[in-house]
Amino acid sequence: MASQSFDMIVIGAGPGGYVAAIRGAQLGLKVACVEREHMGGICLNWGCIPTKALLRSSEIFHYMHRAKEYGLSAEKIGFDLDAVVKRSRGVAKQLNSGVTHLLKKNKVTSIMGDATITAKGKVSVKTEKGTEELTAKNIVVATGARARELPGLEADGDLVWTYKAALQPKRMPKKLLVSGSGAIGIEFASFYHTLGADTTVVEVMDRILPVEDEEISKFAKKQFEKQGLKIREKTMVKKLDRGQGKVTAHIEQNGKTTTEEFDTVISAVGIVGNVEGLGLEELGVKVERTHVVTDKHCRTGIEGVYAIGDVAGAPWLAHKASHEGVMVAELIAGGHPHAVDPDSIAGCTYCHPQVASVGLTEAQAKEAGYKIKVGRFPFIGNGKAIALGEPEGMVKTVFDEKTGALLGAHMVGAEVTELIQGYVVGRQLETTEEDLMNTVFPHPTLSEMMHESVLDAWGRAIHY
Repeated sequence: MASQSFDMIVIGAGPGGYVAAIRGAQLGLKVACVEREHMGGICLNWGCIPTKALLRSSEIFHYMHRAKEYGLSAEKIGFDLDAVVKRSRGVAKQLNSGVTHLLKKNKVTSIMGDATITAKGKVSVKTEKGTEELTAKNIVVATGARARELPGLEADGDLVWTYKAALQPKRMPKKLLVSGSGAIGIEFASFYHTLGADTTVVEVMDRILPVEDEEISKFAKKQFEKQGLKIREKTMVKKLDRGQGKVTAHIEQNGKTTTEEFDTVISAVGIVGNVEGLGLEELGVKVERTHVVTDKHCRTGIEGVYAIGDVAGAPWLAHKASHEGVMVAELIAGGHPHAVDPDSIAGCTYCHPQVASVGLTEAQAKEAGYKIKVGRFPFIGNGKAIALGEPEGMVKTVFDEKTGALLGAHMVGAEVTELIQGYVVGRQLETTEEDLMNTVFPHPTLSEMMHESVLDAWGRAIHY
């Protein structure tokens, strides 16, 4: 039985965990990072990165079918699903190796195994070679989350998939049901529909992409339906009957239940935190709805124990986890870092068209008591968007009329997941409408729409 002592032990090597470990090491701390499955966690191996690789393939496939619009010709357009998946897994593997290298470079002790906090400052790790006993004044829980499975709708990897099976499909779905229209559900629906699957999306809420601004959700829905996606809102999958090569879904809408057959179902109804087997509750750490309860600096109620990333609750985003990792490492090292502000973290959905947002929606701003000014600018009024052949989209900005503060920004259309960062920086710097109006945006770019949306909030838009 080996025993080692550290300044900080990080449990989980996802984006939050490995970033916390590296930042801690940079600050002179002796750090161990324990991971039970994959370096890089869900994001690099089964989430953010491989899904974007898949979506890139479907995006190119989409444009190949539109070749004639661009004065080009493309014949016998097709795809090799196995090759598409192989490319996606290769991208994930490359980044997984990169995380291992970064930890080694920064002299972080990496341990593969199952970790349990046995007492304050003590972690026991079961590895292939036996059990290692680790001690540290500070323990950071960064164990992430996994797909939520509802009773009767559990995944089997054959007919009913969660994200893992959907990322490495054994076959191409012909008729697909996607339950849940958050980012995960919509991205998979977009990918498989683009490749030819007859796809239906079911959402229990009154609109798809329910965390987004209502106007943006409605715009996105209209574009999806134009492409042939079937969308059913205020609808719930109540039961799945599995047969030979088919699933009969019992779908409830407006109090009425109907049945429909599909050959594949993707369940994307949320996530649950990985809190089991860690010894958290025995230690006195408070857990609510499978997520660790923390303060704004990610401290639990137990001194020296922190929780970051998905296991610590919404927003469930890799970039939020990474910045929490930096914040906690700096706090442990004796610094005084600013808390991560959830309202200044952008959300991005990589469907077609893309959706991105930061800050308050129009409804949230009104509910918070602000007197607001709202600006909008359509892609059809932008020269670069027209040149790209992407005239469908919108940029929307929400301001506090009294102070000019940028309360929120919401976008739908080509490349908005890249554009949104401009508004994120603006919010971080406490930018006002005047600052944005006086900023010179390059031409011709999609970013000009950001400027025009701000101008429109004050009735000064030029190009529409």
